Amino acid sequence: MDKEDARYQTLEQLHERRKQVVRLHKKGIKIMQIVAMTGLSYPAVRRVVDLYSGGGWAAIRPTPRGRDPGAGRLLTAEQEESLRHTIIDKRPEQLKMDFCLWSRAAVGLLIAQQHGIELPVRTVGKYLKRWGFTPQKPIKKAYEQRPEAVQTWLDGHDPAIEAQAKAEGGEIHWGDETALVNTDVRGRSYAPAGQTPVAYAPGGTRQKLSMIATVTNQGKTRWMITCEAFNAGKLIEFLQALVKDAGRKVFLILDNLRVHHSKPVKEWVAQRKQHIEVFDLPSTSPELNPEERLNADLKQALGKKVPVRTKAKLRDAANAHMTMLERSPERMRSYFQAPRVKYAA
Repeated sequence: MDKEDARYQTLEQLHERRKQVVRLHKKGIKIMQIVAMTGLSYPAVRRVVDLYSGGGWAAIRPTPRGRDPGAGRLLTAEQEESLRHTIIDKRPEQLKMDFCLWSRAAVGLLIAQQHGIELPVRTVGKYLKRWGFTPQKPIKKAYEQRPEAVQTWLDGHDPAIEAQAKAEGGEIHWGDETALVNTDVRGRSYAPAGQTPVAYAPGGTRQKLSMIATVTNQGKTRWMITCEAFNAGKLIEFLQALVKDAGRKVFLILDNLRVHHSKPVKEWVAQRKQHIEVFDLPSTSPELNPEERLNADLKQALGKKVPVRTKAKLRDAANAHMTMLERSPERMRSYFQAPRVKYAA
């Protein structure tokens, strides 16, 4: 009889074969007879009998094959911990590395620089996976952003605005402007592997509109679309409609676009302080504005439809989506659940 090779058996199969050997042994059958009956080798049968004699049934359970977890790693636990903290706390450029993001190549270079160990890219990927790191699309921030100003906003200015709005029975609106074009195609399209799908968009008939909109954490939105770029006159026109429609004092939070600080706008707001007050987000901090998510929602929706060729149709498509959002307050409230803007919820 050909002998069985235990290396090709699963642990469960091996365990069953070992139990078979023990049952035969307990019946008084000799070792060589068990070898002949089971097809196992003499050393394998002898080892099972010895294990059982020394430790009972529990002793014959096979242990996992291969190296112990962590055995053979080139990096020590202390080195791994140090690298994890470096990747979390620093950007590659802060360490004078010629990388914008923490790719596997960048992490490999970091390991070589800090610990003198050269690792293949694939091995670096395994370390990153073991640490719980995944490749993610980064949030863009401007170099000019001042972290201390952001923290001051989160800890002081925003809570103060909320308290004032509550005391005066007002309503907080987050506002922003955006451009809408008919050549913006978004999303993914299925196609055979290796055959990149083609998306057709108007070439010589590019149309552009401007929109200003506000959103509240109660799921309300107000918007205005214009064919022109927003100037002081258009902004004041929108603010007039916003105040009239709100029916109570408006606390409006905007970014630092130049038109927001123009003399006509400042004068208009100052004369109506009992109806509206305007506040500024920290400079170059769009990720703090929940209204940016409304803009993304709108552009994503327009970009997935067949591109329109006229400005009128582009306006109709934008108004249709904004009207849908106006009737879906729960969808707009979800904007405020994103980590970067949850403070405003």
